[in-house]
Amino acid sequence: MILIDGKKVAAEMKQEIAEEVIKLKASGGRTPHLAAVLVGHDGGSETYVAYKIKDCGAVGFKSSLIRFEDNVAEVELLAKIEELNEDETLDGFIVQLPLPKHISEQKVIEAINPRKDVDGFHPVNVGRMVIGLPAYVSATPFGIVELLKRYKIETNGKNCVIVGRSNIVGRPLSILMSQKAVNTTVTVAHSRTENLGQVCRNADILIAAIGVPGYINGNMVKEGAVVIDVGTTRVKSDQTKSGFKLIGDVLFDEVAEKCSHITPVPGGVGPMTRVSLLLNTLLSAKGEIYK
Repeated sequence: MILIDGKKVAAEMKQEIAEEVIKLKASGGRTPHLAAVLVGHDGGSETYVAYKIKDCGAVGFKSSLIRFEDNVAEVELLAKIEELNEDETLDGFIVQLPLPKHISEQKVIEAINPRKDVDGFHPVNVGRMVIGLPAYVSATPFGIVELLKRYKIETNGKNCVIVGRSNIVGRPLSILMSQKAVNTTVTVAHSRTENLGQVCRNADILIAAIGVPGYINGNMVKEGAVVIDVGTTRVKSDQTKSGFKLIGDVLFDEVAEKCSHITPVPGGVGPMTRVSLLLNTLLSAKGEIYK
């Protein structure tokens, strides 16, 4: 079994991005600028945004953090988004999800200018990705495909099962995995799929993105499969200094002994999601998506 080290690959990619930033500035370009909008004080969101800000510093980006309390009015948040859309010093920005229940996440996503939507969530970017036009691709799906490439995992003609159908991971990932650059035959499964275990056992590449800790067990994985665990559920733990730990969608100890490759949690997909956001921001700064 080979452990797919997303942290190591992400570090390599950050070095590549940092070198691109140096070249960009040397040719007269300005420093790429990424902003993050954080609403409320959700622990997971706080941690994730803090990592994003740190990542920006590591590759030579400028970063900005805009905070709102969780009782912010939707209209006020939308007004800030419009302000960021018009800010010519800003290459891209993200609004960290989830948002409080009184704010429509879809309305917020659609309010972001697609040219600055470095999360790749706007319907325009999703649509462009589907038909093969240049687009900002959702960070997690892009990061997963990049892991497969960098570990030289054979995908051509393989059966890929994605457990999870979210608009952020499962659906866009199914498109990427079926495109000619990857060439897998994709099945999108979910909690209502009949005979889910049998469906999963047919997978050469099994991607768990259902958001339920330990959902995929050893009986659902065939010998030699590649297993990608997208799950990152934050649970209380008396074994860590923070009092919390991240749990994946895969029962790692059961599955690892059967598969050829597997991502850990943490340290697998998570770092790739973060570095993919940096790459999208760099592409925006270089004007390589919307020309």
